[in-house]
Amino acid sequence: MRALLGALLVAPLLLSAQPAPPAMAAIRQEDLRRDLMVIGSDDYRGREGGSIDELRASVWIAEQLRTIGLEPMGDFGSYFQWWDIRRTRVSALSTVQVGERQFAMWQDIAVSGNAAAMVNAPTVWAGNGLDSTIDVQGKVAIAQMEFRRLPGRVTSVNSAEYRYARAQLTSLGNALTGRGAAAVILIADSTADIAFEGVANITARGTYRVNAPSAPAAGSGAGTGATRGPVFLVRQSEAGAMRTLAGQAATIRLHQESYTYPSVNIVARVRGTDARLRDEHVLFSTHQDHDGVRYDVRGDSIWNGADDNGTGMVALLAAARAFKQQPGRRSALFVYHGAEERGLLGSNYHARTPVVPLTSVVAVLNAEMMGRNSPDSASLLGVQPPHKNSNELVEAALRANAATGRFQLDSLWDRPNHPEGWYFRSDHLPYARLNVPAVMFTSNLHPQYHTPKDEPESIDYAKLTRMTQWLYLTGWYIAQADQRPTVIPGFRLER
Repeated sequence: MRALLGALLVAPLLLSAQPAPPAMAAIRQEDLRRDLMVIGSDDYRGREGGSIDELRASVWIAEQLRTIGLEPMGDFGSYFQWWDIRRTRVSALSTVQVGERQFAMWQDIAVSGNAAAMVNAPTVWAGNGLDSTIDVQGKVAIAQMEFRRLPGRVTSVNSAEYRYARAQLTSLGNALTGRGAAAVILIADSTADIAFEGVANITARGTYRVNAPSAPAAGSGAGTGATRGPVFLVRQSEAGAMRTLAGQAATIRLHQESYTYPSVNIVARVRGTDARLRDEHVLFSTHQDHDGVRYDVRGDSIWNGADDNGTGMVALLAAARAFKQQPGRRSALFVYHGAEERGLLGSNYHARTPVVPLTSVVAVLNAEMMGRNSPDSASLLGVQPPHKNSNELVEAALRANAATGRFQLDSLWDRPNHPEGWYFRSDHLPYARLNVPAVMFTSNLHPQYHTPKDEPESIDYAKLTRMTQWLYLTGWYIAQADQRPTVIPGFRLER
């Protein structure tokens, strides 16, 4: 690892070695803790993108920026850049009927996808779903899940039971629809049954995109629809009834609904001091949303997102205080992106419609989950090919680490073959795809990631302080350099 990081020091220094600017003292652990105890508390109900809770949190952030004294850069002289989310989901008015039994969508039964569907077909008992001799062609296959270990990527999102249930729905659902089943109804085993509320809660949210004709949809774990028949999960308690109903006719009516509602980016600036460089910007990036109020996990249903991404939110406030106290030669632009958890929506919107010319953005420094795991380790994403797009930016970040946190940098998370694909899951990505120099500062995932247990009390505030100093000093180096970071010739972001 050390050899790898040593090899990264190939670019000439942007600045000769110098002491940290006095304003770095404005980054204080007690401020970070105080702010995170507010924005990561239950009062903001997990700040779900597109919800009133995200908007309430956005107002709180804007008020902090106003108090610090930053220049508003949003619409009509405000701190807000408004845009709309287009949400598409399966309606709760959808119906599933087998024989005389009707199942209420999201209460008795949950569909695993997001597509509209109309099915009229007989049902057939398909055992555990693995017997290929059972004829399911053109029928609604009813099968009983049996616990089995499933191959595939292990992710850290949501509970283990939820991940298991989703994997079973995908594996058995694909097997049966691949053999021609018009639809599939899977009866939960004891593990998947624990996750029924989670599957229903998350899938019911549907898919999201920026409300623009060319914008791609982003999933919530529900899928974006499919050409194969729908796949359903029913509770384990329905096993006896479903076995009795097998052979009777099924009528399935899945209706899709779509509507828009607002989300927001929060944008503010500290103007630079150099007449030649002040119209260039170092962009400090984070996101203010998380997953909101979802299903109960061990007595808690508020997904606070203290590390994801409360730590990034308060780190930008601390960096803003430092830049306000001692402005750089270039301007510092602070952008809180809305609805990151819905598919990087706010950053995609701002990268395409920035509040300053994109050509004036010399670097993007993205703060994403900076307060957990070992106190002496962290990651900098965008430091090795194919993610690395600027030698000078990477060199500045490594020098800043040596002068502040002195973290042992874990290079595994930045590798293109890492199973989590972490580089592709945060707000620097839309800018990097537009050839803006970009890196991401993170302390990586942990067992409480995307669960209700990611709370302010679990944060290592001493580490968060050092991470924030590292983020800030990197931006300071870029703000002070005579020349802006350059994009590596021929850079093309690939996975």
